[in-house]
Amino acid sequence: MDGEPFSHVAAALDELGERETLLLVNSFEPEPLYAVLERRGFHSETTEVAPDEWHVEITPA
Repeated sequence: MDGEPFSHVAAALDELGERETLLLVNSFEPEPLYAVLERRGFHSETTEVAPDEWHVEITPA
């Protein structure tokens, strides 16, 4: 994505259903995102797939 991606992530989270999972694919570990997710009531699991590819599975807590 070009520009600030958080607005896209936030919009996707707003549309996420109770039983759905959002998969965020990033080129670095998005550590600042974890506190935001927790405050908003989401759980996340992060996997380093490659040195420049991180997958974050986000679900409602």
